[in-house]
Amino acid sequence: MQTYSFVKVHPEDSVAVAVQNLAASTVVELDGNSITLASDIPFGHKFAIKPIAKGQPIIKYGAPIGSAVSDIAIGEHVHASNIRTLLSEKAEYHYDRSLSELFQEKAKERQKKWEGKVPTIKAFRRENGKVGIRNELWIVPTVGCVNKIAENLVAWANTNLAKTEFFDGIHVWAHPYGCSQLGDDHEATRTILSDLVHHPNAGAVLVLSLGCENNTPESFRALVGKVDEKRVRFLTTQEVSDELLESKKILSDLYEVMRQDKREEVGMDNLVVGFKCGGSDGLSGITANPLVGRFCDELTAMGGTGLLTEVPEMFGAEQLLMNRAANEQVYAQTVKLIDDFKQYFVKHEQVVYENPSPGNKAGGISTLEDKSLGCIQKGGQAVITDILDYGQRVEKRGLNLLSGPGNDIVSTTALTAAGCHIILFTTGRGTPLGAPVPTVKISSNSELAAKKPNWIDFNAGRLLVEESDSVLADFISMIKDIASGKTLTKNEENGYAEISLFKDGVIL
Repeated sequence: MQTYSFVKVHPEDSVAVAVQNLAASTVVELDGNSITLASDIPFGHKFAIKPIAKGQPIIKYGAPIGSAVSDIAIGEHVHASNIRTLLSEKAEYHYDRSLSELFQEKAKERQKKWEGKVPTIKAFRRENGKVGIRNELWIVPTVGCVNKIAENLVAWANTNLAKTEFFDGIHVWAHPYGCSQLGDDHEATRTILSDLVHHPNAGAVLVLSLGCENNTPESFRALVGKVDEKRVRFLTTQEVSDELLESKKILSDLYEVMRQDKREEVGMDNLVVGFKCGGSDGLSGITANPLVGRFCDELTAMGGTGLLTEVPEMFGAEQLLMNRAANEQVYAQTVKLIDDFKQYFVKHEQVVYENPSPGNKAGGISTLEDKSLGCIQKGGQAVITDILDYGQRVEKRGLNLLSGPGNDIVSTTALTAAGCHIILFTTGRGTPLGAPVPTVKISSNSELAAKKPNWIDFNAGRLLVEESDSVLADFISMIKDIASGKTLTKNEENGYAEISLFKDGVIL
């Protein structure tokens, strides 16, 4: 088994990444040359492998991640102190039909591998033709005022409604909104909550209202539209004398309806999978994100659907995504997706290029381009088939781009609302959070996987010492087991699941 002390990601790179802590004066060998490190290089951080003059682009992943603030000698640490972003509020983009066609040809080649051989999972078929990988009872509050009522109901249900092969548990998606919001915020809240009512992982739903909120029970019911009335029930607590007693009756009735549900074999191409990263480090774009990208390529080749969000973490790498648009219309929609989010920053008098968190920087990520070029690898090389607004549900198979911020809980909520059955969440520093759907935590390094086995579902650090095809096969096998209900994710085992709604306006 071969081990490495550093990785050069792309042949044209001017930096390499340490995959273990390297001490000053350490000599490393690269392309037949000896490089003496000028200082300590922490795990996940970069060092120069060729001279970089002041103002010259610094290349990683084969693309610029910024420019040098001063001359950088071979062996020097390359990080926030000597690199600056090349991003600005405005950028020009160019559609290249030949590149789009090239990616489509590659996608067709991958599809041939799965013709007549798409793997199956065991899932719940819904009346509307969709499938769910969990059969859960969800309580969706229309307003934050009834959160505690809903939480009391969950506590009661956990004691009185036993988990079985047809019932995977009960959740309330508590939030502080639904009243005193105006304009777009009010409509965004209503839209996301409506999306949750329709989610296929919910075998049944109780919509719990107060009665006097801005998100009125009547208007919300109209927004939700057509539902299976045996599985979706509505209760306005101000209209009954004992809301707990009435709610328990409804939950018991819904539980009885769910008793008829059974898992059956369906193609893995029915899966809708969201991609997310958080608490990244210098290896996220080298191990965990590329692993998810290869999974995305395989899933979309089967005929499945992937969703990539975190629009601010596309800044600096957006042209690479745009090149994969299925056609010129999708390309134009991608440009609008990027430009609209930049204007969101400008409207609030914020620069578009300040993104890496303190944890990201401590892990070796220096600029937004550094973060973005690693981030977009979760989408692999798949063709982009559609662009979704925040709150819009997925309609087209293939890779979709979803409008939303980088914030972990807001974006995982948006992915869930768009229809994701499962979310693949890569991390280099670790995070316990979970979405309303199974949230698979994938560590970029083996140290994190060993330290936090109660958080991490899969160790992508294996890619540094094992064959990538073998690691991918194990990963796909794990996803099949999770989707089939054979395995719970760590967030499910821990009971870590929550939502957060995107807010951009005034609270009354």
